[in-house]
Amino acid sequence: MVPYRILLSFASAAVSSAFAIAFFYRYANALGLVDRPNERKKHIGNIPVIGGLCAFFGVLVGSLIAGQSPLFANYVLGTAAVLALVGAIDDRTELKVLPRLLVQTAAVLTVVICTGVHIHTLGHLFGLEMELGVFGVPLTLVAVIGLLNAFNMMDGIDGLAGMLALVSVAAIALYQGPSRWHSLTLPLLMASALLPYLAVNLGLIGRKIFLGDAGSVMVGYMLAWTLIKLSQDSPTRLSTIDVLWCVALPVLDTLAVMVRRLREGKSPFKPDRGHIHHLMLNAGLTPRATLVALVALAIALAYLGTFTRMFTPGSNLLAFGALTLIYITAHRRVWLKQQLGRGATGVPVPVPVSVSVQFTFVERRVASRLASQSNANTYRRRRSDTRRVADA
Repeated sequence: MVPYRILLSFASAAVSSAFAIAFFYRYANALGLVDRPNERKKHIGNIPVIGGLCAFFGVLVGSLIAGQSPLFANYVLGTAAVLALVGAIDDRTELKVLPRLLVQTAAVLTVVICTGVHIHTLGHLFGLEMELGVFGVPLTLVAVIGLLNAFNMMDGIDGLAGMLALVSVAAIALYQGPSRWHSLTLPLLMASALLPYLAVNLGLIGRKIFLGDAGSVMVGYMLAWTLIKLSQDSPTRLSTIDVLWCVALPVLDTLAVMVRRLREGKSPFKPDRGHIHHLMLNAGLTPRATLVALVALAIALAYLGTFTRMFTPGSNLLAFGALTLIYITAHRRVWLKQQLGRGATGVPVPVPVSVSVQFTFVERRVASRLASQSNANTYRRRRSDTRRVADA
């Protein structure tokens, strides 16, 4: 492709996404594609969840303008269309976890079977070429489904999932270098198509819309396949650890939340308000400050990854593993502290028994004392009310 056609395809993706937003906004309520506030969703009013569908429309238009696409890109776009449709149905009716996982598994296996692209090696680690053999396809399933759900879980405040996607695309471009940007047509089209959504979602123009499950799943899916393709192609190979640094924040936070839920005896897919953006909001930060802080953290992590490239193969993997343990530990400590703090202020946020069993001895004593104080305060209030009634 000549450069002008590449630029034209990016511009077409952004413009067509913007037109799609303007067109579908008026029909979102009739289609049932609106997000209503509830105990977990704290926004005001019914907000259309059309951002992801419109962005995907922009990617399709941009890919048509770009011209002939490789077989791999065509299958990724085709299966992404199925996932976007299922995501839209989920936005409308809230599908259960199992049907969504089955469709996601079918989409991943379709790409693997029809293109042959999957994770067959982890690269050169500890002096060995880590070929996966029969474990390659299962790892590919875990990687793709894990990343698309990671972005879905991070879509909790305005602009977060979209901005993290832009950071990941920029990180991939940084790691690849300018001479290899021709291999990034699909993620760059996605980034271009997300720009109009972000402008509307962040209140820069028009009326607010949300990305929706259709969009967050599509973003994670395309990024996952882009990273797998680049890490397995010899001429443009990224190392396995480069791949992790490009999507470090969504991966770290999802691992931390899933570990916590499993320790509580809950399903790792059961939604709650325990992600990093929820913890920051609970700490008193505004949604916009939280967004800026997390985007800055994602950029810092991607930049930190460039320094680990100087380590010997294998040592950089250990560095990312150490960071993962630190993040999971810090995340759990902050979450526990906030749970205990809410009890101290008298807000009725009960701590599950399965969680309190895993507190340290000191944490159990504090939790017990807070519960006793809460019960004593309730008893005093009831006695005071009874006396006032008797005096009257």
